[in-house]
Amino acid sequence: MIDSNVTKAGAVLTIDLNALCDNWRLLRRQAEGAECAAVVKADAYGLGADRVAPALYRAGCRSFFVAHLTEGIRLRAVLPDQAAMIYVLHGPHPGSEREFVRSRLVPVLNSLAQVKAWQTLAQWEDGVLPAVLQVDTGMARLGLGEDEFASLIAHPALLDGLALQFVMSHLVSAEAQDDPINRRQLARFQAALAQLPGMRGSLANSSGVFLGGEYHFGLVRPGAALYGVAPVAGQANPMRPVIRLQGKVLQTRRIDAGTAVGYGHTWTASRPSRLATVAVGYADGYLRSLSNRGLASYEGTPLPLVGNISMDTIIVDVTDVPEGRIVEGAFVDLADPINGVDAIAERAGTIGYEILTSLGRRYARNYIEGGRIQPD
Repeated sequence: MIDSNVTKAGAVLTIDLNALCDNWRLLRRQAEGAECAAVVKADAYGLGADRVAPALYRAGCRSFFVAHLTEGIRLRAVLPDQAAMIYVLHGPHPGSEREFVRSRLVPVLNSLAQVKAWQTLAQWEDGVLPAVLQVDTGMARLGLGEDEFASLIAHPALLDGLALQFVMSHLVSAEAQDDPINRRQLARFQAALAQLPGMRGSLANSSGVFLGGEYHFGLVRPGAALYGVAPVAGQANPMRPVIRLQGKVLQTRRIDAGTAVGYGHTWTASRPSRLATVAVGYADGYLRSLSNRGLASYEGTPLPLVGNISMDTIIVDVTDVPEGRIVEGAFVDLADPINGVDAIAERAGTIGYEILTSLGRRYARNYIEGGRIQPD
């Protein structure tokens, strides 16, 4: 997978857009009867929204979610088609409302203050503006709480001038299918929708898609599962892996048994060993919590990460690879279909979301789409 475009890089990140689009299709089938959107916030979970979103659009996706207004503006530049709906989860900050109209972005309204500000702009525009209404069903993060929602229902004129596309909420613990909070949130969301007859709903995130049809409503909003993260805890992952991360070997060395390695000498060789220093570190998003826990591989042979991770380098034990196979300039796998983001996250004591969104910008990036590898 390595070509002349990455020979100067310390590492290469390959992103399989074919796999990503297959994941979207699987989720769409799982949520049959509902529209399947795509969450591409945080630069498509670190994988490049300018490449990911157009690929999903070509696959048939028409609704996209970002977190910030600035993300929406950038996304509109690569999704200019009127059919592409871009929703901004954080809604309009005070003074930013007209930017939404200019870029054809739809805000998610999370408070009565945002509802009123958006309605005021609709009146100034002498028309109707699209919006999404979020209600809080248990996250206590964003969305109208019980009191605000009750006030809205009691004063329906607050929605005059607003073309509500749907009402949404967010699940707290959908990856744990037996968690009773899922049913409580479903009941709260159904009760809220009942007070807005005929309104389309959206409750399911990636994991929520697998909770069953009653959670699907009119639109599902998968994010992490698109990028290969397992959607259901404790079950086989149905998603295709999307990334491969390869780090370049800078140097190899022999050490004697008893030799200590790296900052703080946190690892000591128990046998005569051969080590390889690889050009990836915590500045590249390879988390420091993987020190003495991470795992690389070379042609299927596991390579334990030894010593503390440095800013720009890691050290791996290559003793079990036949001598002469790993030399300066060779690439070892740091993430691949076998050692995926969930496995890496487990060793790091975090979640796959953080592994993906931490991926650094120093990597040379390749994208696979169709039958071709396309450098970024």
